[in-house]
Amino acid sequence: MKGKFTGWHMAAMMGAFFGVVIGVNVTMARIAVGSFGGVVVENSYVASQHFNGWLASARGQDELGWQVQQTVRPDHKLAVSVTGAPDPLTVNATLRRPLGGVPNVAVTFTRTGPGEYVSTAPVADERWILRLELAAGGDQWRSEDEL
Repeated sequence: MKGKFTGWHMAAMMGAFFGVVIGVNVTMARIAVGSFGGVVVENSYVASQHFNGWLASARGQDELGWQVQQTVRPDHKLAVSVTGAPDPLTVNATLRRPLGGVPNVAVTFTRTGPGEYVSTAPVADERWILRLELAAGGDQWRSEDEL
């Protein structure tokens, strides 16, 4: 008989099978860990101690009555329109990617009219989360939205 199937053949097939499975798992785990840091807050216990203060700030922000709308214009610049707020405002913004791993991008604005602000540089046409902070006197307004 030619080409007997022996225990060595079975051992080699099992070794090759599990070698491929383990290799794929290690590769996928390295890609997953490298693409998402998994950190939402540095210390969840400390963040939980501030939660009620954050809720009070949100209620105070709602009571301001400021209406804010942000859009990306055709020239890829970020436009912020504010009504019901004192003018002029201090406008600060940061762009970050949803999955992290890439440095945040600070956005600077120029006032183009009453309650109208436009970023000085275009925003890359990608998926971003915009953290927007407006201030006038002692009042502050904050939001975090996907663009």
